[in-house]
Amino acid sequence: MSAERAVVLLAGKVHPRVRERVEAEFEAVSVDTADIKALSEETRNRITGLAAATRISAEFIDSLPNLEVIANFGVGYDAIDAAHAATRNVMVTNTPDVLSDEVADTTIGLLLNTLRELPKAEAYLRAGRWAAEGGYPLTSLSLRGRTAGIYGLGRIGLAIAQRLEAFGLPIHYHTRTQRPDVAYTWHPRLVDMASAVDILVVIVPGGAATEKTVNADILNALGPQGVLINVGRGSTVDEPALIAALADRTIAAAGLDVFADEPNVPQALMDLPNACLLPHVASASVATRNAMADLVVDNLIEWLAGRPALTPVPECAGFDRASG
Repeated sequence: MSAERAVVLLAGKVHPRVRERVEAEFEAVSVDTADIKALSEETRNRITGLAAATRISAEFIDSLPNLEVIANFGVGYDAIDAAHAATRNVMVTNTPDVLSDEVADTTIGLLLNTLRELPKAEAYLRAGRWAAEGGYPLTSLSLRGRTAGIYGLGRIGLAIAQRLEAFGLPIHYHTRTQRPDVAYTWHPRLVDMASAVDILVVIVPGGAATEKTVNADILNALGPQGVLINVGRGSTVDEPALIAALADRTIAAAGLDVFADEPNVPQALMDLPNACLLPHVASASVATRNAMADLVVDNLIEWLAGRPALTPVPECAGFDRASG
């Protein structure tokens, strides 16, 4: 089937640019969630491409007998059963690289905000307290003299590490295997890295392998001067353990852009004075989200036109058009 005649399903709250380009390039069908009952059998049989902005289960993949490609909006694709898709010879793609710098920049901003309380200082000024009460209180925390640990040294993790290195911080990292292309200190165990650093930046994918791996033991190892920054997935952090650790000062502070049950943030977390919270905005600039949207659609165009996908996920990296 040619790309011009392919039927592409828009699943979930897709980015407007994805919708605009898919509607221009393909015959588009939309559903709010990946619910089999939302589509007739005739429509399901015609769908060959899927632009995903919601959870895509194995059952839903199996309900689309002629599906060829799932293009995910985002680097993390834990909401898609990519392993099952691979067994069906369905290509799955994501959007790496185009958001790495934006997320890394935001991570540095979140870290500085957490340490130096910059949002609170601005609120102090805007409330007229500078004029009425004098200068904002000195912050007890600083970036100076710290050591950073990166949990996950993929594309984004490396971009974060390079920025922190430019600030003069020693860099440690924890990954399953040591990278031969960096001189940073590698720790085969997360708890050992947490003991060796006082900034822990979490930038690993979600899923069963990383769920609640930042737990009470890791926070205890990070220690009373420790600062946790999470820009990966909320599922990676044991949220009740983090709330307890912040409340009793097991660690000094946390800066979070992701949460376990988004957009629902626990009130106990919002009430903590040593938590700096953002509403999952690490990649949320117009330029970066447009670049991500373009990569979603470009992957659909390439695969459905019989050419290789631009950014296949690891489970599908070995696919070619003959096998797919």
